Amino acid sequence: MPLEFGLWRVDDRPVRVTTRPMPLESRLEELIEADPGILGTPLLLIGRQVPTLYGKVVDLLGMDAEGSLHVLELKRDRTPREVVAQVLDYGSWVQELTNEQIRDIYGAYARRRGLVEELDEAFALKFGGSPPEALNSTHSLTVVASEIDAATERIVSYLASGFQVPVNVLFFRYFEDEGRSYLARTWLIDDAEATVPSAGAKGRGKQEQWSGTDWYVSFGDEPGSRSWDDALRFGFVSAGGGEWFSRTIRSLPLGARVFTHIPKVGYVGVGTVSGEPQPFEEAVLAIDGESRQMADLPLKGTYRAAGESAQKDGEDRREWIVPVTWGHAVPRERALWRPGFFANQNSACKLRARFTIDEVSRHFGVDDGPADA
Repeated sequence: MPLEFGLWRVDDRPVRVTTRPMPLESRLEELIEADPGILGTPLLLIGRQVPTLYGKVVDLLGMDAEGSLHVLELKRDRTPREVVAQVLDYGSWVQELTNEQIRDIYGAYARRRGLVEELDEAFALKFGGSPPEALNSTHSLTVVASEIDAATERIVSYLASGFQVPVNVLFFRYFEDEGRSYLARTWLIDDAEATVPSAGAKGRGKQEQWSGTDWYVSFGDEPGSRSWDDALRFGFVSAGGGEWFSRTIRSLPLGARVFTHIPKVGYVGVGTVSGEPQPFEEAVLAIDGESRQMADLPLKGTYRAAGESAQKDGEDRREWIVPVTWGHAVPRERALWRPGFFANQNSACKLRARFTIDEVSRHFGVDDGPADA
C-alpha cells in the first residue's frame, strides 16, 4: 500500500489535521476539471463523462503534451477489484480512437463549457505549441480513489510491472481544519517504477486524414539569402543549402496546394504548384505570360550557391525553385498566425492540420480546395 497520508498544523505544537471522507465523488471530479495540475501531470482535459461504444462512461479524458490520452476513473472510498476490469475496458476503447473522434470529443466538451472550440488552439494555449501530427500513440489508465483493497493493489502492480500495462492508482486524502479543506495525493506506483511504454511499444498514433493535395511549405525569408518579396512577386517557393533542406521541396508535385509559412512570422500565401522543381541556375518562371530565366530577374534575395559550396562533400547544396501560382499571398508584414497553427522544420511536407487549413483558407479568402492554377 502507498505511504500513509499525514497532515499537521503547526502552532505551539504539531496538531494533526483530521482526515475526512470526500463529500462527493463528483466534487473531486469538479476539482480536477478546474485544475488538472492537481494530478501532478500537465494535462489538457478533452472530455468529461464521455460515452464509450460499450454503454459505459469515462469520468475524465485528458491529453498530455505528447498527444497521449489519459483515462481517469474516479471511485469514492474503497475501490473494488472490478474497477480495474472497467478501466482496462476503457483502455480497449480509447486505443482505437481516431484523430477525428478525439477532436469531436474535445469539440463537444468545449462547447458545453464555453471553451476554445478547436483542439489545436486549446493545445497550443496549454502547452505552447501545436499538437503532434499523430495523436493517441500511447495512453494511460488511472483509477482515482481514497483507498483500495489489497487484491486491487496486487492486480494493478502485477499488470503494470509484469506486463507493462499503463495502469496506476492515484490516491487522494481529504482534510478539514478550522473551516478549510485540503487535498493530498500520492501514487500507488511512483514515477520511477511506473511503466513507460518504450518507443517500440508505442502505437503509430492517429493522424488527421490528408486531402491528397495540401502541402506545408516553410519559406526561410532571411537577410542575405532568399527573399519572400521575390517569391511573392515572381511566383515560387524555394529551399536549399543542403540535401536535408532541398529534398522535401523537390517532392512537391504539380497541382499541389501549398500553404506557405515564414518561420516565426506566420502564413503568407496559398497557391498551386505550376512547374517542376529546378535548381536556381536553370530555373524558368512564367512572368506576364513570358518564360524568363530566374537568374535574369531583378531579385532582392541571393539564390546562387557560391563556387565549390554547391556540391561540397558530394552533397547538393543548390537552391531549388518550385514555380507557384498564388491564389492569395500577402507581404511578410501581413502574415497570419494563431496559437495551434501547424509549423515544423521541414521545407515541405503533407499538411493534414485541418484547423490550420480552414483558418488560413478563410482568412485569405481561398476555397476549401486546390487553388486555381
